Amino acid sequence: MNEGRQVMETIASKGWTSDMVVVDLERAIHEHRLPPGTKLGEDDLSDAYGISRTIVRAALLALSHRHLVELRRNRGAFVAQPSVREAREVFEARALLEPRTAHSAALRMTDKGLAILQANIRDEHAALDAGENGRALFLSGQFHVEIARIADQSTIEAFISQLISRSSLIIALYWRRRAALCETQAHHALLDAFARKDGDAAEQLMKSHLLDLVTSLDLRNVAEPPTSLRDALKR
Repeated sequence: MNEGRQVMETIASKGWTSDMVVVDLERAIHEHRLPPGTKLGEDDLSDAYGISRTIVRAALLALSHRHLVELRRNRGAFVAQPSVREAREVFEARALLEPRTAHSAALRMTDKGLAILQANIRDEHAALDAGENGRALFLSGQFHVEIARIADQSTIEAFISQLISRSSLIIALYWRRRAALCETQAHHALLDAFARKDGDAAEQLMKSHLLDLVTSLDLRNVAEPPTSLRDALKR
């Protein structure tokens, strides 16, 4: 009975499943089209995607497990708003994990891995040139996730991926516009170290890079939510 209902909902939603909605909403959050504090009304999302509220609830629950959405009793769902304390903890965790991961990635680097990172940087530059700062930030985070993949440490990769997601929320709240975007020069320096397979240099560069990133945040600056979900999701 439940399986049949899910099939009907999938058909009615023109192909949108809860997993697909999760991916789309997560991308919108990472690209800062849905800033922290944005109310994610079930009716609004159902209308924006043309799906049932059952699918919407499943997607919001999945995003809450990733710490990207807060489910507040009798108030609904909101894009999570990390506190200053949480912001510090997230970047402290990244500072513990990512330098050693960069060291391992350098030692395991392949031509394919370098090509993936180079393509990521090109896409990030293109987004910056087009004034798409949210997309540039998303691509910058993906650069870091890809380094963890190349390091071939699946457990640590999962931790880093979650930390990158939470960092996106932190930057959305506290960034100083382009200053909080990952410096492309830092990414190029890391790329050079990876090309040389210089683990020590990659580790030190990542430490400096993360320090520069966290010091570029303005903890007094809070982003305003969009005027509507439909506008934010471009539906």
